[in-house]
Amino acid sequence: MPVPLLPVPTAADPARTASGSRSADPLVATVGPETSALPAAVLWDMDGTLVDTEPYWIAAEMELVEAHGGVWTHEDALGLVGNALLESAEILQAHGVDLGATEIIDFLVRRVAEAVTLSVPWQPGALELLTDLATAGVPCALVTMSYRMLTDALVAASPANAFGAIVAGDEVTFGKPHPEPFLRAAALLGVEVRDCVALEDSPPGIASALASGARTIGIEVMVPVPPQPGLSRIGSLTTLTLADLGRVASGQTLDRLTPTA
Repeated sequence: MPVPLLPVPTAADPARTASGSRSADPLVATVGPETSALPAAVLWDMDGTLVDTEPYWIAAEMELVEAHGGVWTHEDALGLVGNALLESAEILQAHGVDLGATEIIDFLVRRVAEAVTLSVPWQPGALELLTDLATAGVPCALVTMSYRMLTDALVAASPANAFGAIVAGDEVTFGKPHPEPFLRAAALLGVEVRDCVALEDSPPGIASALASGARTIGIEVMVPVPPQPGLSRIGSLTTLTLADLGRVASGQTLDRLTPTA
């Protein structure tokens, strides 16, 4: 299915620096006395990373399983975070949902899209970072295993021209943790994936982003984000600045999660 491209943000205004001042080059963020080039693009996961929709998904899963006489726990639901929807449907069938995979997916996507239409649960710091990136002229792509019906609902509620490309779960051959979604997003934006920074919160998504070659930041939201080579880790988008993205794009690794005992 062809993926319609939204207008890519342009560098109409100079970039904000980490200190709040402005740089003459919209793709350079000032880091103290040094400068750090910003990424060619930022590739955003949606559920859990950009918006806190995981509770919507869990509620829909629980409703469906219980309607078929089964039991669905919070731990069961956490096991689906970041999965391709077809894989999630198969797991729900194993828990007693007597429907075809397509019917299960349609139900879940419809329920979550209805909830998003009523209220978009933006993650703290998400809108601010989207705005900063647009001001700096850094294009963004939405890279999600959710289906187009849901991504369209979110994009409609997003700042104008926030996303230059969308890769939805029903528009790829292989879902996360395969690298195809992130490779496709970079290709749609016309940039090299190795020059991009990916933002993810789930193990399948992080694996997908790392396998694609993108510099990857794992955000610990609902599930743990264990350390691994090449992975930056944060606990919230509120702590992430343009300067941080520049550092990660240059090959540095950030780790702002408290080590567990």
